[in-house]
Amino acid sequence: MEYEAIIGLEVHCQLSTQSKIFCGCKTDFGAQQNTQVCPVCLGMPGVLPVLNRRAVEFAIRMGLATHCRIAEHSIFARKNYFYPDLPKGYQISQYEEPLCEDGYLEIELESGEKKRIHIIRIHLEEDAGKSVHAEDYVSENETLIDLNRCGVPLIEIVSGPDIRSPREAYHYLVRIRQLVRYLEICDGNMEQGSLRCDANISVRPKGQDAFGVKTELKNMNSFRNVERALEYEIQRQIAMLERGEPIQQETLLWDAARNRVVPMRSKEYAHDYRYFPEPDLVPLMISSEWRQAIAAQLPELPVARRERFVRDYRLPEYDAAVLTEEKPVADYFEAVVKAGADAKQASNWVMGDVLRVLKEEKIEISAFPVKPEALAEMIQLITDGTISSKLAKTVFEEMRKTQKSAKQIVEEKGLVQITDTGAIERVVDEVLAANPKEVERYRQGEEKLIGFFVGQVMRATRGKANPQMVNQLLRQKLSRQDG
Repeated sequence: MEYEAIIGLEVHCQLSTQSKIFCGCKTDFGAQQNTQVCPVCLGMPGVLPVLNRRAVEFAIRMGLATHCRIAEHSIFARKNYFYPDLPKGYQISQYEEPLCEDGYLEIELESGEKKRIHIIRIHLEEDAGKSVHAEDYVSENETLIDLNRCGVPLIEIVSGPDIRSPREAYHYLVRIRQLVRYLEICDGNMEQGSLRCDANISVRPKGQDAFGVKTELKNMNSFRNVERALEYEIQRQIAMLERGEPIQQETLLWDAARNRVVPMRSKEYAHDYRYFPEPDLVPLMISSEWRQAIAAQLPELPVARRERFVRDYRLPEYDAAVLTEEKPVADYFEAVVKAGADAKQASNWVMGDVLRVLKEEKIEISAFPVKPEALAEMIQLITDGTISSKLAKTVFEEMRKTQKSAKQIVEEKGLVQITDTGAIERVVDEVLAANPKEVERYRQGEEKLIGFFVGQVMRATRGKANPQMVNQLLRQKLSRQDG
């Protein structure tokens, strides 16, 4: 029997606010344990939460970017459960009346097919603390509690059950991460927990309308782990159905080291949390003026920017997709072009050497030492024939190390390209005279030897000869039987 997977994702994004959602404590990652806390986020008796306006704006940004309806009236609720790292015994979240509803996100698969994933809701909530038990300094059978994360603002993005494969889930998560980074509301760092994903998954025979019993997968801290965990769980559920075993509705943890799922607890239903309206917070009212002001400040989003790069800069689809993957990289590319560089050459240099350096040195483009204007100047030297593309590699590396301008480096190192026909012709004649056997072989049909001759000329001129002129002169002379 053929089966199909039904997958829905719940993505938690930590909002990049300077303070927590209901108090003034900092949200810095990696701070000393239990130092970014106060009576409010510790849940002390008699304290009152005060909503962070910036967190609301960030949530609305994401709602608008995913075509959601922004509620004029929404309320907070208490979600009651008991964990050691939840000091109040409840989490302030949204339930019946969330801030954003009924949107969608479009993903593009490897085949080029586009698919729309329904977003049921995006709501605000506070984070819980962290139970620490896997670190080296924690004794066996001991758990320590770090409450720094209590009260950190989150949005939860709940998709519809529209995802049909682990690969689709991967593409959806990549798009979510790209969007929150473009909107500058979350850094999208899964390893640090800024972006976390839970998956609800079931399988059913193909052609059946009813959903199967779902399980929930947690503890997936990378896109690849999400994909691997879903692949495993799909096969596990299919195997159980084939054996006639019932699937239990439960929460499972992904064990990446052993490549398997581990049962955690039975899956809760909404009524298990005993939601009720948060009595210490008034309803959240969003005026049309506020919503429109936030909409007016949205940046150009990735899909629109990619389409513009193809249309305005005449770039191939592939180039545009790579360049717009990260907003700062797209900004850098556009700054290079605005400084006077040819768009396609700028694309080649950014996609090639610039991104290579970022990957090798594990830095963001904000830390890249070659400014856009400096790269544009170097590209212009290639365009006007002052230096060859090969010499430009040397110039680029020197610019990166010294922050000197391309013109200064070319002058200091004497790297100006030789374009004098007479000078190049003299070297070509010398190379041909020194290699008579190769000349004869070329004239008898071994035309691939042209690369050998070009290499000899370039070596003799220390890479300074114009390659096009070298190639042209060589072919002219080699085509004449009289030499």
